[in-house]
Amino acid sequence: MAAKCCPKCKIGPSILNADLSSLADECQKLIDCGADYLHLDVMDGHFVPNLTFGAPLVKCLRKKIPNAFFDMHMMVAKPEQWVNDMADAGADQYTFHLEATDEPLELIQTIKDAGMKVGIGIKPGTPVKDVLPFVEVVDMVLIMTVEPGFGGQKFMADMMPKVKHLRNTYKSLDIEVDGGVGASTIDTAAEAGANMIVSGSAIISNKEPQQIISTLKKSVNKWININWSKT
Repeated sequence: MAAKCCPKCKIGPSILNADLSSLADECQKLIDCGADYLHLDVMDGHFVPNLTFGAPLVKCLRKKIPNAFFDMHMMVAKPEQWVNDMADAGADQYTFHLEATDEPLELIQTIKDAGMKVGIGIKPGTPVKDVLPFVEVVDMVLIMTVEPGFGGQKFMADMMPKVKHLRNTYKSLDIEVDGGVGASTIDTAAEAGANMIVSGSAIISNKEPQQIISTLKKSVNKWININWSKT
């Protein structure tokens, strides 16, 4: 059996609250400030009440930012419908919600066949046990720490037992948290075992985004080292 690898810290700013009139410049600025990837929230007005953007914008961004890793957070009612469009647009990872599909295994294979990595997310009301059957066949599990749909919500610390369960069971798994994560909540998420951190308002609204990204990284790396030393 191959040795388990220590999970790596990855900070992914959510561009949901960025200045959409100069989005490419905003995204490049985030990369230059130390972001490891970009988290792009796609909302269809059905799975969640909000409406954002689709594949055409992603394709434009890819031309401007050819080397950034795009994690597509597909908050859509029919995630199967957009796989090929997002792959063609240049998406790197397609993260769908377990609650949005009746055929998660088929969707996972479709995403892989399209050449993208696979993320699977669950909303706050979904038990972590529901995602366990799929962990071995995806690249990342997303634990929502707010109700999906809008930025700027308060971090739900009571979601951390889900993160802890995943980390205790799957030592090397990429575990992402999304919602209300900033300087005041990062230690809670990182201690639980999250290594992929989506942070929107805390980074985008900060006059010193490089500083807050650095703060998030230091916390995650600290807890990775502490938790890994216990294995």
